[in-house]
Amino acid sequence: MSVLTQITWLLPELAENQKKIAKYILDNPESILNISSSRFAEAAGVSQSAIVKFSQKIGMKGFPALKIAISEELGRNNLFKSYPHQALHNTISSEDSLMVMAQKLAHEKTMAILETTKRINFSVFHKVIDIINNANRVQIVGIWGSGLTAKDLSYKLQKIGILSLAEADLHVQLATAQALTPKDVQIVLSFSGKRKEMRLAATMAKEKGAKVIVITGDPSTSLAKIANYVLESVSDENEWRSSSISSRTAQNTLTDLIFLALMQRRKELAKPLVRNASMTINKLEG
Repeated sequence: MSVLTQITWLLPELAENQKKIAKYILDNPESILNISSSRFAEAAGVSQSAIVKFSQKIGMKGFPALKIAISEELGRNNLFKSYPHQALHNTISSEDSLMVMAQKLAHEKTMAILETTKRINFSVFHKVIDIINNANRVQIVGIWGSGLTAKDLSYKLQKIGILSLAEADLHVQLATAQALTPKDVQIVLSFSGKRKEMRLAATMAKEKGAKVIVITGDPSTSLAKIANYVLESVSDENEWRSSSISSRTAQNTLTDLIFLALMQRRKELAKPLVRNASMTINKLEG
């Protein structure tokens, strides 16, 4: 994860002095590159030791290392702004060799998995598993890349005996949402959290008394505020992405964990269902 993205993610949970530092960096990233820690402390209105502690909190050895990381990130961003035709996806350029692309892609997807796992609130996650396990029906909504994740999760839940619905058509998603009941659950997948279609679906489900679970990359959005429970998917994708690659990896980390936790919870029921499904498919292949 890039350092500026990491600071953005940590912002809500920082102490007051640390928030001052974070906000100053996010508002003026270029301005701190050529100043000392003492001048930065004065500008941000904090002590010099607070600058050092903040740098260490985000994984840097000190303020000089933080400045280098920010400088490198700004340099990458400026490069893609200057040569947008060379940007294939995030930091992957059309000038990269196949081996370099593979290495960058592996790193991006690995970081999405690791950072998403770090952000899991397991107390919330246990509650999510409880309500899905006890739901009458589970509606899963998402569009574009999130729609693929929705379909995958729906298939997995059906394999272990949980009635789930994941329609690609937006009108069908909304029609299903308005027919939910307090015994049902809706899972909304939206990395940006800004799609008005997803917000409308969640609002309709909430009004019908259904529990709403939102899986998103931005827990501060109005969509997340509608939810009963929010799970954060962390990805470093930026405006230069060509597709939802690492964001979908982050979502799949959470949806696969949901599936495995439900398998564990329902093992006496789930195992024979999964085995029977495999046997049926094998018959078709024979």
